[in-house]
Formats: sequence, C-alpha cells, structure tokens
Amino acid sequence: MYDDDTPVFVISVAAQLSGLHPQTLRAYDRLGLVSPDRAVGRGRRYSARDIEQLREVQRLSQEEGVNLAGIKRILDLENQVEALRKRLTEAFDELDTVRAVIRQRVAEAHASHRRDLVPIRQAAVFAWQQTQGPMSSGRMPDGRAASPE
Repeated sequence: MYDDDTPVFVISVAAQLSGLHPQTLRAYDRLGLVSPDRAVGRGRRYSARDIEQLREVQRLSQEEGVNLAGIKRILDLENQVEALRKRLTEAFDELDTVRAVIRQRVAEAHASHRRDLVPIRQAAVFAWQQTQGPMSSGRMPDGRAASPE
C-alpha cells in the first residue's frame, strides 16, 4: 500500500500537483530544498510528502518573501525539530517502561520484605542471645525485657 513517503509521481505530475514548473522542481532538487527519490533510470520520483514540501517552498517564497537560502534553513530546522520530537517520544516511552519495571520490582521487594521481616528479627534476637546473653539490666538492646532462660 502507498503512504505519504512512497515515491510515485514523475516530475511532470509533481509539477502539476505542486503548481510549479518542472525546471523549478529540478532547481529545488539541486539546491536540496526537496530531494525526490530516483527510479532505476535515474528519473525523479516524488512522494505526496515531497509535493507538500514543494507547496510549502512556494508559499514561503511567494507569500512570505523568504529567499531560497532562508527556505532551506527553515526546512532543515523543521526536520531537526521533527527528529527531536521523535527521539523525545521514544525516550518517554522508554522511561515509562523503566518506571513500570521499577514499580514491579519495588512491589515484589516490598512483598518479600514483609514475609521475611519476622523470621529475620527472630534470628537476630536468637543470635544476640547466643553471643551476648541478657545484659545485666535484664533488657535486650532494643529496650525490651530479656526472657528468662
């Protein structure tokens, strides 16, 4: 199926669709304002996106009075902005994925921690009793009364 980037229009059709002369399209190609794909025989093939860009070049030139060097700079900056938007979207998608993984791991660690909390504390008290014994005050290090042995 065809999309906006599929090069399907020969130069005469592209000229007609954009309202420009074929020589103007060739000049814009040489200047790098619009870069159509090439067919096997080296003939230019324009996409719907190329046609829209040709119309924008004409609008900037005729209605806004921008020279061709200015138009090239504007188009380059618009392409950079679009590339940055794409990268930003990808970064946000990756960030969302990382956040989801972190939430999952925190939930798993929290659930695991709750189950292990009591046995760890009991083991620590037992180990303290074995190595230290009750203090002379009869209290554990955490202030609780030591159980009689």
